[in-house]
Amino acid sequence: MILSHKYRFIYIKTYKTASTSIETALSAICGPDDIITPASEQLMKHRTGIGAQNFCLDHPLVPKRPILKRLFRRPERYYHPSVGYYEHMPAWRVKAYAGDEIWSSYYKFSFERNPWDRQVSWYYYKTKSKSKRPSFNAFNADKRKAYVDNFNLYAIDDTPCLDFVGSYEQLNTDFKMVLKHIGLSGRVELPHVNLSDGRDTPGYREFFDDVSRDLMQQWYAREITAFGYKF
Repeated sequence: MILSHKYRFIYIKTYKTASTSIETALSAICGPDDIITPASEQLMKHRTGIGAQNFCLDHPLVPKRPILKRLFRRPERYYHPSVGYYEHMPAWRVKAYAGDEIWSSYYKFSFERNPWDRQVSWYYYKTKSKSKRPSFNAFNADKRKAYVDNFNLYAIDDTPCLDFVGSYEQLNTDFKMVLKHIGLSGRVELPHVNLSDGRDTPGYREFFDDVSRDLMQQWYAREITAFGYKF
């Protein structure tokens, strides 16, 4: 997640939407007062400009760490809400921390992806360390692990609340539109980083049967309706 005072924009980071590439590109032009959240050590290696900065926050709405974790001195991770601003942070929390004036006046954007294609990418990402990768249907049987909760990142009260939600399927075109809007046309290049898909075939439809296709239709009905995605 990036909140740039220098260029007056807020980037909400979703899952499996080239978000690391977008974050890497935008962090390179940020100023010293901008907020850039940390990511995993592996992803941070891709950033060539400013690293994570200004993300720790003392705010009454920042959740406190559970007392047991404090007692046992468990380390606070970059993705824990208790740090302040964090990587995959929902819009409602950014709005609460930044305040209404910044939220209403800064350009707010994110990116989304066809949910069926995104699910295949998520499957490969979440099972990449398995010695024996489970089947796609077996993976989806556990919704707690398989569900990709992008919609609640860019929606408030079940409605998309940003100025623009770009399409992963036309990433370069939509990213150029974002750059034009924030006054950075021609100044930022989108790198290709964190390409962790690893699938043997590019056709996501091959992974689905009727049951799993309809399951995704149910899980992701909100983004399918909002952006008109088709299988």
